[in-house]
Amino acid sequence: MSQVTKLTLVSRRYCHLCQEMEQALTALVADFCVELEVLDCDADPALEALYDELVPVLLHDGMELCHYFLDVSKVRDYLSEIG
Repeated sequence: MSQVTKLTLVSRRYCHLCQEMEQALTALVADFCVELEVLDCDADPALEALYDELVPVLLHDGMELCHYFLDVSKVRDYLSEIG
């Protein structure tokens, strides 16, 4: 049985770009059967120190895939490669 791929979205509750990226990820999550973990950077000082002005940030295993806006083609290509 293969391990489920987990993407991490570093986000803020009051951030419209964060909300938009999370909504845009819905289709990719369904298409690739990946799990999405959403972390509030304001709740974690270490995340805030790393990503404060970059949110939203999409990560896989700590590697940044994109920030501010979802790069759909880049993330699709990446998920296809690792799938």
